[in-house]
Amino acid sequence: MDPYGLSRVIGQAGVLPQQADRLDASLPIRDDELLLDVDTLNVDSASFRQLETQTGGSAAEMMEAIRSIVRQRGKLQNPVTGSGGMLLGTVREVGPKHPAAGRVLPGARVATLVSLSLTPLELTQVESIDARSDRVRVRGHAILFASGLFVELPTDLPEGLVLGALDVCGAPALTARHVRPGARVLVIGAGKSGALCCAQAKRSGAAQVLAYDVSRPAVEELAQLGYAEPLVGDATQGLEVLRAVERATGGALCDLVINVASVARTEMGGLLSVREGGTVLFFSMATSFPQAALGAEGIGKDANLLIGNGYARGHAELTLQLLREEPKLRQLLERRLE
Repeated sequence: MDPYGLSRVIGQAGVLPQQADRLDASLPIRDDELLLDVDTLNVDSASFRQLETQTGGSAAEMMEAIRSIVRQRGKLQNPVTGSGGMLLGTVREVGPKHPAAGRVLPGARVATLVSLSLTPLELTQVESIDARSDRVRVRGHAILFASGLFVELPTDLPEGLVLGALDVCGAPALTARHVRPGARVLVIGAGKSGALCCAQAKRSGAAQVLAYDVSRPAVEELAQLGYAEPLVGDATQGLEVLRAVERATGGALCDLVINVASVARTEMGGLLSVREGGTVLFFSMATSFPQAALGAEGIGKDANLLIGNGYARGHAELTLQLLREEPKLRQLLERRLE
């Protein structure tokens, strides 16, 4: 048994697949692995933005960059951001010693809940790319280890919506865990992850939810739906964030800050905006640990700094149920992902 896929690492004994330079995605699969026919990649937003910048937004060049990464590394792990994303596919084969053997049958439609940065992947074709949803249509196969989390797609929600939501389902799950009734909450970033976090914060009893983003339409849309108060500005400008939050909270600052921005250098805005003893949850793959740790020290802020874990027990179920019970949120994400 090889539950963590060590045997798939090329030339680096004892290194786990996520830290490895290259993975072996060749067939056949081992007895404790699961084989998927892949048709869609949902690229992590920080990685997608970096690739857009690198290629000047050219779809053809972005597709070639993705082909090149997968060809060289045997997985989709952006060499700049270190992040990957998740995928959608169909089960082709389940090894007899895989935990899902007998429970999941070939032909089942599934979404992975582990990063593409550790998933052996081989692409035969990259067909198209959608910058609006960070989604790439492909043909190829992927391999899940015994420890690799996945979920069968529900039949009552559109596949595209499910894929987009599950890609960030750890964020609303940890929002539910850390929001206390009556709390003031700031969400930096108003994309799909930010929208899910704002909606969950409201459901968890937050007294005030602020959504901060450079996109006025994005935050105003959340405000119109009753999920957050809109704050418009550049999150990389920490003092601007602080002043906006001070105005919105009457100087009280926030009990919890959730950073889901897809750009770098947004750490200070959250650190300045949290009250003493509050919590900053960094859920962005663009987060710099030195910037966060040294930044808090530099401004003398005694706050709890947490790194968002993409896995939280029950995170997929919570996020899908949130979409079912919040039709306005579902419609918002469907419009954004069209």
